[in-house]
Amino acid sequence: MSHPVSPNTVLANALTHAEDVLAPRILSCPPERIVLVVGTQINGAPHLGTSLVQTLAFAMAARLGDRFGFPTEVLFGALDNAPYVLGADFLTGHAYQRAYAQALGEKAVGALVDALYQPLFTALSRRLGIPHRIETYTQQQASETYRRTWLQLLPYTDAVRWWLDPSSGTPHLRVPCPQPSCGWAEKHAERTTVRLVDYEEALVSAVCLHHGPYEVTITPTSEGYLDLATLYRNLVKELSLAEDEGTLYVMVKGGDWVFGSNLVDDALRAVGLTDRSRLPARLFCPQIVTDTGAKLSKSLIRDGHTALPEGAEPWMLDTRQWPGTVTEYADWLLSMADILLSDPRHFFRSYSAAEFGRLTAIPSPRSAPLS
Repeated sequence: MSHPVSPNTVLANALTHAEDVLAPRILSCPPERIVLVVGTQINGAPHLGTSLVQTLAFAMAARLGDRFGFPTEVLFGALDNAPYVLGADFLTGHAYQRAYAQALGEKAVGALVDALYQPLFTALSRRLGIPHRIETYTQQQASETYRRTWLQLLPYTDAVRWWLDPSSGTPHLRVPCPQPSCGWAEKHAERTTVRLVDYEEALVSAVCLHHGPYEVTITPTSEGYLDLATLYRNLVKELSLAEDEGTLYVMVKGGDWVFGSNLVDDALRAVGLTDRSRLPARLFCPQIVTDTGAKLSKSLIRDGHTALPEGAEPWMLDTRQWPGTVTEYADWLLSMADILLSDPRHFFRSYSAAEFGRLTAIPSPRSAPLS
């Protein structure tokens, strides 16, 4: 096993250990426990970058627990609001989507998460002794805290709308059509409007691809599905997690999230929240990139827009093709996590897929794939 040769950076030069970046938040207001939150769109098999960020969440939880003595756990957010199928209204040109949650249903989504993600989480949890739990976006948006936070933000829509959607100023709110077996929602929310009825009730009006105009009432306990676009969702999630006093939540994200988080921070300031100690911390993990420096993207490669980078292996795009067992995959990922966490210079940077493959030995192909 080899180690990378990493350049110094401003952040790395200020740290002795990678976890030092979280020390100010932990020491300034010591929590009762620490929860590392890592979310993933469940739109197909995970790729290497997804598995790496998830593994680093477990590894960082172990390091924080050992160093600071607080109980730690990992919370995996399975984003089942990812588009499953796209459509269009040919008369108006409006784009529509039907998400995994509406297209598959709760039972099938659960089976998908169990098949693609649970085995690795179980292996990592056992190896490190870090408990974990899984929460779908469907479950998250149905919680009273999440919905009440969204309702409380509605009066500030004008203040945050350009931060959440700098192109149009329309934060995308999707409330799927409630007709049985439907669930279509306007993707870009051009004809979706919301009116705050009182402090705990909002009326959303939208137009279904198949059923025309409809209205859905959203309250802290109602059944209407509240689907928010990425930046909007993260704003509401971070604010709702802040309600859990005594717990420090750490949002664990890939390095590509650095730029988007700036907009979320500006939205937080726009609603008057300048005290970051009330909100979750963030940890940006190394990003896996191609030889051009672009994020390793399974969708671009799958759709033929770019080729598999030289030195990369097919399993890096579909981890089910890993030539070994789940336990061996978890052990390999943890060995990589040890390398990345051994020096802040190794952690706060990106890696090409080819370089990642060279850092440690990968088992030769077997007859049985990862399962």
